Amino acid sequence: MRLGTVERLRRYPVKSLLGEELAAAEVDARGVDRDRARALLDLGTGRIASAKNPRRWAGLLGYTATVTATATTGDGVAITGPDGRHVDEAELSEALGRKVALVAECPPGATIERAVPDEVLAHGIEAEVEVTVNELGRAAPAGGFFDFAPLHLITTSTLAATGAEAERYRPNLVIRTEGEGYVENAWVGRELTIGPALRLRVVVPTPRCAVPTLRHGPLPRSTSALRGPAEHNRLVPLEGMPALPCAGVYAQVLVPGRIAVGDEVGLG
Repeated sequence: MRLGTVERLRRYPVKSLLGEELAAAEVDARGVDRDRARALLDLGTGRIASAKNPRRWAGLLGYTATVTATATTGDGVAITGPDGRHVDEAELSEALGRKVALVAECPPGATIERAVPDEVLAHGIEAEVEVTVNELGRAAPAGGFFDFAPLHLITTSTLAATGAEAERYRPNLVIRTEGEGYVENAWVGRELTIGPALRLRVVVPTPRCAVPTLRHGPLPRSTSALRGPAEHNRLVPLEGMPALPCAGVYAQVLVPGRIAVGDEVGLG
């Protein structure tokens, strides 16, 4: 059964930084090649820096990470600031107000801080709100810096429902679909085929945090990117969790393969 086509393909070489658009990519058990392969470690707390706690880390979304063909920083990733100039760890630390280090290995039991999204909506990103501590990558192979699973998909139907730009939700794949509303909710527990070989299992709807509301490079703040799912698509992602605003789905890779923009997406 045909579901749609791949409209956009994106990679985020450093967790919580802006990423890059791709025409095609290899996808294996760890997701899109070199996606979320690095992160910034807060040397003060030992936690991974994440814009999910916007009071501390909203500034991360002013920086862009790209994979370099010839490494200029010794690690195959270039980081540029809002002015397009390359920056290093020292400059990032000064700009963010906390000492950070770019790391390529996820420490065992690595955690991030996540501000409760409803409280951020109610009180703003500068307010001191309740923060939970979450372990990274519970449904992903070891090695990457994934919130939960190695792939995140969102449909054009969901984007139309929220009225928000895809960049705000940081997906790997934007799937062009014909239905209305949050159509990928129906994919949870199903297998998808993409292109000639790739096969995925959709595992859970993606709970949204405060990140979609934040400034993303040239995109201004937009609370509607979270208010829409909060009002119209509250789901229980996993047993034992409360109903949360959701948009998009997380997936695991069953069979690796190369995918490209324009590839057909179907039910396996």
